[in-house]
Amino acid sequence: MTKINKTRQYQENLNYGASMEIVQRARDLRKRMTEAEKLLWSYLKEKKLDGLKFRRQHPIWHFIADFYCHKAKLVIELDGGIHQKIETKEHDLNRTAEIERFEIKVIRFTNEEVLENIDKVILKIKEECGKRKT
Repeated sequence: MTKINKTRQYQENLNYGASMEIVQRARDLRKRMTEAEKLLWSYLKEKKLDGLKFRRQHPIWHFIADFYCHKAKLVIELDGGIHQKIETKEHDLNRTAEIERFEIKVIRFTNEEVLENIDKVILKIKEECGKRKT
């Protein structure tokens, strides 16, 4: 297998079969991050958190995770006000269940938690990563 094919196969595994449409949508979302996403990303990028590589707006099958760590198989989702609506909560539960089929843990924080208490959010992420690192 050539290096290009190995790279392509690795990327497909990392994206859990996401379509090119989802991959492109994720690229677009990276350009329009919320203030909470920008703040959390400043703590996660460049392996700042325990040397773990996180990706932002990462495609996973039919979904785009706000943040994803492949080594810990951990998705971090940030929820704005719309996530308080009943229909959105139901959608989030179904989405989480679908992602967890890939043995990926999903943890959620509100935008307010991130903006008002980033240290507590980072501590919770570290704890979850510690449980899941292989």
